[in-house]
Amino acid sequence: MDFLNKVTGGGSSNQPADHANNPTTNEPKPADESSSSSGGLMGKLNSLAGGGKESEKKEDPLDKGVDLFQQHVLGQGDQSNESAIEQAKDEQISDFIRDQYKKNAGKDFPVADK
Repeated sequence: MDFLNKVTGGGSSNQPADHANNPTTNEPKPADESSSSSGGLMGKLNSLAGGGKESEKKEDPLDKGVDLFQQHVLGQGDQSNESAIEQAKDEQISDFIRDQYKKNAGKDFPVADK
């Protein structure tokens, strides 16, 4: 039984399991440099279109609130490096919220739009 515990990494052994020979590990793999979120040509095009981490810094507090709602309530994952299309969608959502607030409250939303 100790042999099985050592091979599978189970049991009370203080030694780390050998994951080099186990292809079923769920460890995250590094992102590819050419992906749109990390750089490369697609990342540069995304930044030029208004997406990426730099654009996330320029969002107003309502847009950041929409991101937090999507991330934590809807479970849509990390919102810190969205594409230009995702940021445009978030801006439409925040504009809708501002419009509805003004229609119902009779005054502008307390957080200014950037």
